Amino acid sequence: MKRLFSTLFVLFAVMTVTCAQQQPLLKTHIETGDIEGVLDGQLAVYKAIPYAAPPVGDLRWKAPQPAQPWEGVRKADEFGPMPPQPTRPGRTADMMNEDCLYLGISTPATSVNDRLPVFFWIHGGGFQTEWYGGDLWKYIAQRGVVVVSIEYRTGALGFMAHPELTKESPDGHSGNYGLLDQIYALQWVQRNIANFGGDPSKVTIAGESAGAISCSLLCGSPLTKGLFHGCISQSGGSFAPWTDSPRSLGMDASQKGAEQQGIAFQKHLKKKNLKQLRKMDAMSLCDGNVGFAGFWPCVDGYVICDDQYRLYERGEYNDVPVIVMTNSDEGALFAPGNMTAENYQKSVKGIFGDWSDEALKYYPGSTDDEAWHGFGNAFRDMGFAWPSYAWVNLQAKTGKSPAYAAFLAQPSTMSFSQDPRRIGVAHADDIMYLNGHFLTQPDKYPHEAAVAEIMLQYWVNFIKTGNPNAKGLPYWPTFDDSKPTTMQFSNGASLIMRPNREQVDFVDRFYKAKREASEASRK
Repeated sequence: MKRLFSTLFVLFAVMTVTCAQQQPLLKTHIETGDIEGVLDGQLAVYKAIPYAAPPVGDLRWKAPQPAQPWEGVRKADEFGPMPPQPTRPGRTADMMNEDCLYLGISTPATSVNDRLPVFFWIHGGGFQTEWYGGDLWKYIAQRGVVVVSIEYRTGALGFMAHPELTKESPDGHSGNYGLLDQIYALQWVQRNIANFGGDPSKVTIAGESAGAISCSLLCGSPLTKGLFHGCISQSGGSFAPWTDSPRSLGMDASQKGAEQQGIAFQKHLKKKNLKQLRKMDAMSLCDGNVGFAGFWPCVDGYVICDDQYRLYERGEYNDVPVIVMTNSDEGALFAPGNMTAENYQKSVKGIFGDWSDEALKYYPGSTDDEAWHGFGNAFRDMGFAWPSYAWVNLQAKTGKSPAYAAFLAQPSTMSFSQDPRRIGVAHADDIMYLNGHFLTQPDKYPHEAAVAEIMLQYWVNFIKTGNPNAKGLPYWPTFDDSKPTTMQFSNGASLIMRPNREQVDFVDRFYKAKREASEASRK
């Protein structure tokens, strides 16, 4: 009997230890102190970890600084605030704060020794809006990946350049504070992610829209060497030429051009200098009543050293494996509902100038309905399809790491675009394929759910190995513009030639001419 009780005790002890080992890491230690998350199924979720000091007061419009340590255990059970931005239903001013430099982590790890791959998510929003919070990509985390979602400064607080800011900077630059936040968060991940069971040598950056543009800029920045090892871009890339004038459609700005925009902003607000701008309330700089927007990353010679296109031609970038995806009807979210043929003709002339006649061949608009589609398709190609093509095509030529091209074209009644004229996957619809929206409603969206499962498998394979391929999936080769190597997601997955080839080739010629003219003007 004594032996029986002894055996049962040992078995109970083993079971207790085993169960304890299976629990997610709900408590851990980071460089600033002890921290505790919350349980979400089999995930430990840390909703608001300060990775930098609050960028307020004298730290407004300065590079991020170290977060302050704390005593005791910090509860990370509520998401941090949104950065100040235009308000809208569900996004009110009381949800926003300049003190916004937080990140969230979802980890399935049960030990700090698990060394799981890391997915580093950068949200979109045109560098003006949106938020890092939410479900923290739990459907990726559930598949054995540590997910990090970060906040960064947006709008004027994140991207205003100004001569006074440039003068006070020890590195002689200004304007790219939001990108510096992203880089600072990546450095934080390198120092701390192992304490969440993550592997700092297996970090994949990813983003959608402005987040995808950020990813391309991080790939081209000398400040990020060694901070990540793969990249997934969903609808975005920064490969347009630049000038010394403020940013315009199809042309990015140098720091000099962005500084001009900063001065114009100061005058618009009727302020005399930077000191007065720093005293303003954050919302009065960023909300929808300011009447001045469009702040964007600039070529500052520090974070961004040149036109990305030229950097990639010269092979001067972080050469890591990439997946670059666009959607079939990106422009449906941006085409004005009241677009008329007359207004469209004026828009085409304003955008393309001497190229207008040729542009109308590829993007016709003789009727109001045709004009709506023409505007949307031109927006799709100039803003998303061409930069994505430039990215994978240049890396395929000058890089050693694999570059994979993807195209999401799944028909669906569900979309962020509510215009009935939409004929494909609108901008931002790709988010629903990865965040569980379709995956959790297979009865309602059977085709979308199937595509979502395929995409998730490819994405997770890539995050874990740098290669999306695995047994049971259609083979996905690296990009070759002469072959059907673009993976189309539509009622499954199949390889196609680069989509919308004639239109994108036209945009390529147009950007080439603008780039050459811009470079000639600077000589």
